Amino acid sequence: MDELTKQQAQKIVLHSQRLPASPKKATAKVATLAAIEHLGYVQIDTISVICRAHHHTLWSRNPTYQPEQLQQLVASKDVFEYWAHAASYLPMRDYRFSLVRKHAMKSGAQKHWFARDEKMIAHVHERIANEGPLQAKDFAYSGAKLKEWQTKPAKQALEYLFMQGDLMIASRRNFHKVYDLTERVLPATVDDSLPTQKEYARFLITSFLRSNGVALADEFGYLRKQIKPVLRATLQEMLDANDVILAKVDGTNYYLLPESLALLDKPLARKKLAILSPFDNLVIQRKRMRNLFDFDYQIECYVPKAKRVYGYFVLPILWRGRLAARIDLKADRKTQTLYVLSLHLEDWVTDISAFREALTAELQRFMIFNNCVTMDNEQLK
Repeated sequence: MDELTKQQAQKIVLHSQRLPASPKKATAKVATLAAIEHLGYVQIDTISVICRAHHHTLWSRNPTYQPEQLQQLVASKDVFEYWAHAASYLPMRDYRFSLVRKHAMKSGAQKHWFARDEKMIAHVHERIANEGPLQAKDFAYSGAKLKEWQTKPAKQALEYLFMQGDLMIASRRNFHKVYDLTERVLPATVDDSLPTQKEYARFLITSFLRSNGVALADEFGYLRKQIKPVLRATLQEMLDANDVILAKVDGTNYYLLPESLALLDKPLARKKLAILSPFDNLVIQRKRMRNLFDFDYQIECYVPKAKRVYGYFVLPILWRGRLAARIDLKADRKTQTLYVLSLHLEDWVTDISAFREALTAELQRFMIFNNCVTMDNEQLK
C-alpha cells in the first residue's frame, strides 16, 4: 500500500479537479463541455447574489467561459439536466446512468418529495404530448394561495414526470424550465439501456476518482440511496483487479486510480488564487474538506442572520494549493458594483501581502465575469 502525505493527497485532488484553471487550447465551448464531462456533473443552484453556481463552477475550470455556452451545449444535446446528488447539468454521454434513479422513481422504489397525483400527472403528460414543450406557468391554477416553498399541482406533476424520465428539460427561459417528452429531446444515438447495479456502481466509483483524485469508501454514494452494499462489493472487486488502489493518508485508507499517482509529478500552480462557488465540486462534501484540507466550511445563507459567522454567501478561496480563506461577495446588478462584504483568512496564511495581491487580481476577473464595472472593496483595506 502506498503512503501519501496530506499535501500529496491535496495535490492529486486539485489536479483531478482541474484547479486552479489553466489556459485552454480548445475553443471556449469545447473547453466547457470537456469540463462538464471530466467533472461528471455541475450542480445547479438558484441563488443569484453573484453569478449562479453552475456558471461559477465552469468559469473556475475554463477562464474563457461565458453563460451562453451552457445553453448552447443543452441546445446541441451534449448536456442535459437531471439529478446527480442534486439538480445538475450532466454530460449526455452518461445519460444511461441517470436511468437508475428514473426507474427507481417510476417503480416506487424511491419516493418523490411530492405526493403523487395520478390524474394530474396524466393530464400534464397529455398536454405536452399534444402541444409540445411547456413551462409550469402554462398550466392554470385556481386553488388556494400557495405558502412559501409550495408549488402548484401541475408543477409537482411536471417534476414527477421529469424525475421518472418521461420528460426532459428542453431549455430554460429566464431560468424557468421548459419541459418536453424525453423521446423528442433525447438524441437517437444515445445509449438508453438500463445499466446493472454493478455497472452503475463501477461508474460512480470510476467517475468520482477521475474527477476527485482520492476518496473514502463512503464518499462514492454521496446523497444516493440504496447503493452502499453494491458499492462496497464492487469496490472490493475493483481493488482485487487493481482497477483501484489504496493509499494511506494520515493513517486513513483512501482509494484512487493507479494512474492518479502520476499527478504527483505534475507542477501545481500554487501562486494562482481561485474564488470558488459554495457548490463547487471540490468543496460540496464538507466533511471531505475537513478531512483532506482541514477546512471547516458551511454556506450560511440557510443559517439565521443572527447565527452567521462569516456572511450570507461566503465563498471558499483556494491559494497555494490549500483552502486559504472565505469571502462574502455580492454583485449589485443595478449599479454594476461588486461588493466585498467580508474576508476571513485561515490561520496558516501569514504572507498577507502576497495573498492580497493574488486576491486583488482575481477579484478584478470575478468582477468582470459578474458583469460589474466597479468594486466596493473597503473591507479589504
